[in-house]
Amino acid sequence: MVRVEIDSIRVSLMSQDRVVVLKDTESDRYLAIWIGPFEAEAIRVQLQGVPVQRPLTHDLLKTIISELGAEVEHIVVSELRNDVFYARIKMSIAGKTVDIDSRPSDAIALAVRLNVPIFVADSVMKRAAMQPEDDVTEGSMLAGRETEADEADEGELGAFKDFLDTLDLDDLGEN
Repeated sequence: MVRVEIDSIRVSLMSQDRVVVLKDTESDRYLAIWIGPFEAEAIRVQLQGVPVQRPLTHDLLKTIISELGAEVEHIVVSELRNDVFYARIKMSIAGKTVDIDSRPSDAIALAVRLNVPIFVADSVMKRAAMQPEDDVTEGSMLAGRETEADEADEGELGAFKDFLDTLDLDDLGEN
């Protein structure tokens, strides 16, 4: 597993789609995941310390987990199937380990509230992570890996890569 941190939440220049950008803590690799506007807002509110009058859904989930005596150990973006990312919330309760299916956006929103580590499966990083190019070439803001497997993945992830090309990523690392 690869430990990541939230680099930023971006809005597409061509639409109002949101993308959470996760950065590998030990290298210059980034993973971009499309998320809904409400989940993006839930993550942003927590990261920026914006007070809310009433608990948001992820705040409620945090409270329920705590009241039940459970503890979230970490979350994992575990799979990428048919252009859809999947996540798992790893919890312990009463000495038992529980592994719960989740959308990555909800798992990330919960992780920032509980201050628990975020991981990405090695296979997901290998398949979908990108690195900024040193010299940005026309038409592409991100460089991928250059292997035969990647060429095959391009057809499957083509729409995702086209979307990424519309993002303004010049300020990666700046908040």
